Amino acid sequence: MKSFNRLIKSFGFALIGMMSPRIIWLSFRPFIIVSIAWGCLIWLCWSPALEILSAFLTNSLFSGWIQEGLIWTGFDQARAWIAPLFFVMLIIPLIAISLLVLIAFTTVPSIIRMITRQAAYSDLAYLHGGNLIHGIFYAVWSTCICIMVTLVTLPVWWLPPLVAVLPPLLWGWLTMRLMSYDVLASHASKNERDLLLLQYRWPLLFIGVASGMLSAIPTFFWATSAFALILFPVFSFIALWIYSLIFVFSALWFAHFLLDSLKEMRNENLDRSLRANIGVIDAEL
Repeated sequence: MKSFNRLIKSFGFALIGMMSPRIIWLSFRPFIIVSIAWGCLIWLCWSPALEILSAFLTNSLFSGWIQEGLIWTGFDQARAWIAPLFFVMLIIPLIAISLLVLIAFTTVPSIIRMITRQAAYSDLAYLHGGNLIHGIFYAVWSTCICIMVTLVTLPVWWLPPLVAVLPPLLWGWLTMRLMSYDVLASHASKNERDLLLLQYRWPLLFIGVASGMLSAIPTFFWATSAFALILFPVFSFIALWIYSLIFVFSALWFAHFLLDSLKEMRNENLDRSLRANIGVIDAEL
């Protein structure tokens, strides 16, 4: 019950935090960087990537039955959309993951500095239980796992039920891993971080999956709409900013939940220490 109340309270604080102009800017900054980087890469690789993908899909057993099905149903002209659709579905997870990693490294520290200035968290000590090298290794390892699972499950993403289930689960898990580490990196020791992640693993996973479900909305429209495919360069920028807003909101949600949990855990440890010391003094007397 206590975890549920903290989930609701931190969710409300995150909603209020999203109204800050500073937070809006923090969501806009990584969006600009990722948009420019991926825009240049897609512009350079679009034509050759489509040629390679078209040749692969033409000779692929996996896509053969899809093309036969389109011909049988009278949508043989839709075969021209298969290669662009698969290319978009392939890069969507990569773009979203790169945006999430960038926000975790560049935006979350700024969010934590803003939150810890509030009176509720101003007394939290800086313990630096994490460092940059370990954080990079942790992020790379978590991202590699997520990308491998994404690539393995990608062939079934086009199925209507799974396209709304798999992205939230994968990105929710990755969001939980990255956000939890970065939120606690400067304020919790390694032991404190491990205890919090173990004690609140299910609420944290819930926050991650809930954030992933929110991010599945632009993903579903992006990957299944012919209109989005036609206007891919334009719609991609809109979808990216939505992703950025969702990831920043999840960072606020994780931050309020974990910092409040950390503060409570330290208060409980302090109370136990005081009671133990009082017991020792009473025994001596």
